Amino acid sequence: MTSARKFAEAMRKCPLVAILRGITPVEAPAVGKMLVDAGFTLIEVPLNSPDPLASVARLSELFGDRAMIGAGTVLAPSEVAQVAEAGGTLIVSPNTNAAVIEATCAQGLVSLPGYFTATEALAALSSGAHALKLFPCDGAQPSMLKAHRAVLPRETPIVAVGGITPANMQEWRAAGVDGFGIGSALYAPGKSASDVRRDADAVIAKIKDIA
Repeated sequence: MTSARKFAEAMRKCPLVAILRGITPVEAPAVGKMLVDAGFTLIEVPLNSPDPLASVARLSELFGDRAMIGAGTVLAPSEVAQVAEAGGTLIVSPNTNAAVIEATCAQGLVSLPGYFTATEALAALSSGAHALKLFPCDGAQPSMLKAHRAVLPRETPIVAVGGITPANMQEWRAAGVDGFGIGSALYAPGKSASDVRRDADAVIAKIKDIA
């Protein structure tokens, strides 16, 4: 199965990306297990975390058969290559960088770049992006996404990221978002794996409720 098809299947099963900013390689196995057991199928380790490639490698080794593991805050083509070498298959960025998107596609990985305007979204798709990350959502309104949906290809998956919690997921879903990236509402450095599981269960319950 190609990475693109695996991503589509992962989104179908659970349209949530767990963003583990600040996680360490020591914490990653226990936290990853809690997330996968809860039902998460997409996990991102931002590259500004401690030793992120080691965490990507460990999570890919342990859970790569149950979830797509990748990296976030990917800003350069060289970083795409490093993530691929670590076993990651998902490349997430906060911006629309054609070189990063093209390098991701060339590696056979899934590209999920960040965008904020329709111009950025269409540029990302022209470069080969598989899906789009509307970021930061806490600086936007659902009405903006509705306007974007009027001009973007309907089949393009859009993931809302930035300030997303169970409390505001419904309004973004109604505006046309396909999935969510969950960061601090799910994980923060030092948070116990059991607490991550508690919050993961709450987010999973909410996405099922608004599906």
